[in-house]
Amino acid sequence: MSLIQIQEAADFDRILQKHKDAVVVGFFGSFSSASRDTEDAFRKFASENTDQTTLFVDVAEVKGIHKRYGVTTVPTVISVTEGRVIQKIVGKQDEDYYTNAFLNHSAVSNSSSDKKKGFPPVTLWVGDSCPWCARVKTYLRKNRVPFREVNISRDPSGASSLQAKTGQTGVPQLSIGGRYIVGFDKPKIDEYLGIKPNNGE
Repeated sequence: MSLIQIQEAADFDRILQKHKDAVVVGFFGSFSSASRDTEDAFRKFASENTDQTTLFVDVAEVKGIHKRYGVTTVPTVISVTEGRVIQKIVGKQDEDYYTNAFLNHSAVSNSSSDKKKGFPPVTLWVGDSCPWCARVKTYLRKNRVPFREVNISRDPSGASSLQAKTGQTGVPQLSIGGRYIVGFDKPKIDEYLGIKPNNGE
């Protein structure tokens, strides 16, 4: 299936209801230079991955959908499963970045391919409207680190579980091989993952 251009909200709702697997949705707008610069990369991502259901929404033409998902900036690309946002990428990116973010990163971080990379299992707790959460995710993806994401804004049980483990509910927090990090503590993330300093961000 190639990229589906959404013409109205009813079409969008109908497609999401039909798919139980993740749907990738790109929010763009011709009024944004960053959006115009990124659109080709997103379209190429869709054309190269036809097994992935991918939607394109022009926020200037189709009103309201972006607000449901807290999208305030274009371009923003999200992955939605059963109405829940699993991933959110904001700003200009290239095709490889989208592929890595939406297709190559696994919810389970201890697969054989991940073991070859030498990364321990990583869980990242995030919340809506958390700029530091986005920075941590960007840093992990730039270093090709698979991770499992728990959004405590959408999953209250995740917040309770996190507090029981670390005594804190602020985000972002990470578990890297069972060792916890509060905030975007880059030196500690590098140490726990075995990333050489200055590699990535």
